[in-house]
Amino acid sequence: MQRYIALLRAINVGGHNVKMEQLRALFAELGLSGVETFIASGNVIFEAPDSDASALAQRIEAHLRAALGYEVTTFLRTPTELAAVARYEPFPGVAAPSDTLYICFFATPPAPETEAKLRALGGEDDEFHVHERELYWLRRSKISDSQIPATALARAMGGPSTMRNATTVRKLAAKYPAE
Repeated sequence: MQRYIALLRAINVGGHNVKMEQLRALFAELGLSGVETFIASGNVIFEAPDSDASALAQRIEAHLRAALGYEVTTFLRTPTELAAVARYEPFPGVAAPSDTLYICFFATPPAPETEAKLRALGGEDDEFHVHERELYWLRRSKISDSQIPATALARAMGGPSTMRNATTVRKLAAKYPAE
């Protein structure tokens, strides 16, 4: 059995409220075992016999769409992959205590031009770095103060993603370590 961490988009945001008990039940209906949730932002930990993460993500998405009535894009990482994301330092020696690091998860590595598009959007208060299947966003102050329009950010990213605060990612990696 392989353990996965599912990072779901559109859970408990934008009027799409889902109780964690319901989310765990939906994953269990798929025959997944050891299902747990971590905070109410769409982080589901489970075990599956599937070794094809892409096919498994598609199966989860189809089930959630049927049950919830809307698209829930699913991004899967193994504990080893999530630990590598949590350890990665995209801005070594640059961040101040008041800065916040966000991590956007993609299903596949973003196109090579994505980072250039994001750098064009960024500036003194917003720095971006793409590494493997993640985008790291260093925000100097609150994300709500960013002058970057959400639509421009989405266009620059070029595909579906879901974002988490790096603190959440580190806590997930610590709670569900690679075995």
